[in-house]
Amino acid sequence: MSTILGVPSQALFVQILIGLINGSFYAVLSLGLAVIFGMLHVINFAHGAMYMLGAFLAWLMLTYCGIGYWPALILAPLIVAALGVVIEKTMLSKLYGLDALYGLLLTFGIAIIIEDAFRIQFGTSGRPYPMPAILDDAVDIGFMMLPLYRGWVILFSFVVCLATWLLMERTKLGSYLRAATEKPVLVQAFGINVPLLMTITYALGAGLAALAGVLAAPIYQVGPLMGQNIIVVVFAVVVIGGMGSIFGAIVTGYALGILEGLTKVFYPEASSTVIFIAMVVVLLIRPTGLFGKQEAPPSSVHADSGLSTDTEKPWLVPLVFAVACLILLACYFIIYPVFVMNVLCFALFAAAFNLLLGYVGLMSFGHAAFFGGAAYITAYALQSWGLTPELGILAGVVFATALGLVFGFLAIRRQGIYFAMITLALAQMFYFYCLQAPFTGGEDGIQGIPRGKLFGLISIADTRAIYVVVSALCLFGFFMIWRIANSPFGNILKAIRDNEPRAISLGYRVERYKLLAFVMSAALTGLAGAAHALVFQFASLTEVAWHASGQVALMTLLGGVGTLLGPIVGAALVVTLQSYLASSGLPVNMVLGLIFVVCVLLFRRGIVGEAYRLLRYRMRSRPARRDQPSMI
Repeated sequence: MSTILGVPSQALFVQILIGLINGSFYAVLSLGLAVIFGMLHVINFAHGAMYMLGAFLAWLMLTYCGIGYWPALILAPLIVAALGVVIEKTMLSKLYGLDALYGLLLTFGIAIIIEDAFRIQFGTSGRPYPMPAILDDAVDIGFMMLPLYRGWVILFSFVVCLATWLLMERTKLGSYLRAATEKPVLVQAFGINVPLLMTITYALGAGLAALAGVLAAPIYQVGPLMGQNIIVVVFAVVVIGGMGSIFGAIVTGYALGILEGLTKVFYPEASSTVIFIAMVVVLLIRPTGLFGKQEAPPSSVHADSGLSTDTEKPWLVPLVFAVACLILLACYFIIYPVFVMNVLCFALFAAAFNLLLGYVGLMSFGHAAFFGGAAYITAYALQSWGLTPELGILAGVVFATALGLVFGFLAIRRQGIYFAMITLALAQMFYFYCLQAPFTGGEDGIQGIPRGKLFGLISIADTRAIYVVVSALCLFGFFMIWRIANSPFGNILKAIRDNEPRAISLGYRVERYKLLAFVMSAALTGLAGAAHALVFQFASLTEVAWHASGQVALMTLLGGVGTLLGPIVGAALVVTLQSYLASSGLPVNMVLGLIFVVCVLLFRRGIVGEAYRLLRYRMRSRPARRDQPSMI
C-alpha cells in the first residue's frame, strides 16, 4: 500500500473526502450567514437552529406524511424561509440601525427557544434519516469507494454556492440588495421597496441553512442539538473568510473542511480546534478576514451608569455595603444558603462581564473560559496539590488573569463583532483542551473537592463557614468593580467606549487601557469561578462551554448593561427562575430565551437601567413643579 508522508494514501484520501463533505456543509451554512450579515449587518445566531429545523422538517415529513427526500429538499427550505420572514418582520426589523451585537443577542435568544422546544418534544437522542434509494450505493473511483450520496452532497452544495454568488453579484436583484444595504434612503427614493429586500435577504439566508440541514439528515442523525454543534464552527468560517463576503464564505468553507480532514490524519488531537487556531492566526494578520472589506465599528451596547457611579457622596458606599451585609445575614436564615451562594457567584461573574461590556463597550463571548478555568485550577489545587482554600482560590484567580492576558493580547486589537468572535474562538480552543486534558476528568469533571481549612486553621466544611467566605469574596469583588468604575481609570474607559477616536486624539494609549480592563474583568471572573467550585465542590465542562458566556450576557442585559447593580439583579432573577422552573417542570431554557428576546426588543436598558431612567426623569421634573404657581 502506498503512503504519503508516512500515512496510507487510502486513509488520506478518505479524510480529504470527509473534509470536502464537512466543507460542503460549512460553505452552504456560512454562505447563509454571510448573506444575512453582508446585507442586514445581523449576526444570526439562530442559523444553527434553522439548520436543525431543515433536517427535522425532512424527518417529520417522511415519518408522518410519507414525503420523501426529494420533495423535502424543496419544501423544508421554503418552510424555514417563511419562518425567517416572520422573524424578520416581527423582531429583527426593530433592530436595524442599532449595534450589530443587539441582533446577535436577539437571535441567540431565538435559537434557545427553538432548540429547547424540539428538545422537549423529541428528546436529545438523534434519529436516522434514510438516504434516497437512487443514491444509496457507492462507485469505485480507483483509489477508494465513493458513496454516491456524499458525492451528490459535494456537487449539489457547490452548485448552490455558485448560484447564490451569481445571484448576489451578477443579477439586478443582487445589485438592489447591495445598494439597499449601503444607501437605503437613496434606493427607496427610486421607488424600490427596501424593507421587502431586507425580508427577502433574511429568508434566503434561513432557507440556505435549512437546505444544508436536509442535505445533512441522511449523513448525520437528526437531533435538536445538531445546530449547536456546528454553528460555532460556521461562525469561525465566516470570520476567517470575512464577515459579509459571499466569495470568502464559499472558499473558506471548503478549505477549512479539507484542513480539518487532513488534521485528523496527521494530528487527530487538534482536529477539533484547528479551525479556531486558523481563525486566530488569520485575524492577527488580516483583522477583517481573508476577503473582508472593512472592520466592524466598535460596539456601543451600553446604558446609563450614573445611578451606581455617584462619587459625590462618599458616605453612600459604606452604607450600601453595610446594608448588603445585613441582607446576606438575613438571607442565610430565610433562604437556602447554597442558593444564595450560587446567586452571589453568578452575580460577580455578570458584574465582571459588565465591566468589559458596559464600561468599555467590548462584547466578549469567551468569559466562560475564565470562569470555568479558575474553577478547574482551584479544584485541582485543592484535590491533588492539597493546598489550603485561600491558596486554591488564589491559584484559580492567577490562572484566569494569565489566560485573560493571553486572550486580551490576541483579541484587543479587534473591534465590534470581530472581537466577540475571536474571544469565542479562543474560548472554544480552551473548551476542547479541557475536554481532552487528563487532569480535568473529561466529561465527568473534577468531583468531591475538599474545602479544607482556611489558612490551615479554620474549617470551612460546614455551610455557615463557607457562606461567610463566599459572601466576603463576592463583596470584595463587587467593591473592586465599583472602585474601578469610579476611578480616573474608569472614566477613561467610559471615554473610550463613547468616543474612541477622541480618546486617541487626547493621547491615551487606548489598546493598553482596553487590555488592562480585559485582564481585570478576567481576574474577577476567575474569582467568581473559584468560589463557585468551592461551594459546589466540583468543576465541569458546563462552566467552560460557550453557553455559559451567553447566559451571563442574558443576566447583564436583563439587569442593565453599564450599571453596577444591574448584573447583580439580573443574576439573581435568572438563577431564581432556573431554580423555580426546574422544580416546576416548565421548560427552563425556553423561558430564559423568551426573556432574552423580550429584553432586546422592549427594554434594552434592563431592569436597573429603566428604573434609573424613570428616577432621573422624576428628579428633573420636580423643580418644574415647584415653580408652578400655587392654587392657594
